[in-house]
Amino acid sequence: MRIIAGTARGRKLFSVSKKLPVKPISDRIKQSVFDILRPRITGAVFLDLFAGTGNVSMEALSRGALKTVSAEKEIACLKAIKKNADHLGFTDRATILKADLLKPIAWLLAYCEGEGYDIIFMGPPYRDIKNTPLFFTEPVLKQIAESKLLAPKGLIVAQHHKKETFTVPDTLQIIREEKYGDTTVHFLQYK
Repeated sequence: MRIIAGTARGRKLFSVSKKLPVKPISDRIKQSVFDILRPRITGAVFLDLFAGTGNVSMEALSRGALKTVSAEKEIACLKAIKKNADHLGFTDRATILKADLLKPIAWLLAYCEGEGYDIIFMGPPYRDIKNTPLFFTEPVLKQIAESKLLAPKGLIVAQHHKKETFTVPDTLQIIREEKYGDTTVHFLQYK
């Protein structure tokens, strides 16, 4: 894993044990997503749900995000995010939080600057350690909508397995869809 662009371009990132069900976003998908986000990233307050190693958060900071909040459940991942933020010199702009994202998440509002996050990226795991498919997109989108975590003109980036279907909350709408092999990325905003 490495930073693709920005102030930390080319710098390598620390990972976690391959025994954990953490599959980092591929460089190809990350490049494409950040190309789409380019007009919005500078000065953005960025929420990274299911942050894993902080790969996406660190890319956002490298490209000019004002601040990132990385939410993750696994202790080993939280340590990797902190190590990556320290390594890249982003500690002052990176907030790292332990969070079970399938439980209420309205408390995450306390960590943004203003009326919600400008960009919310969610890359939940596709499968658990036993290779059972996981379907986290719908419940987390519902939490985001109910908690009003998204700023009025903000954008949600939802990465998920191509076979995962979900219902979009009434207040949100899909504005773009991108497909990459077994991964689909949806971009959502308020109606």
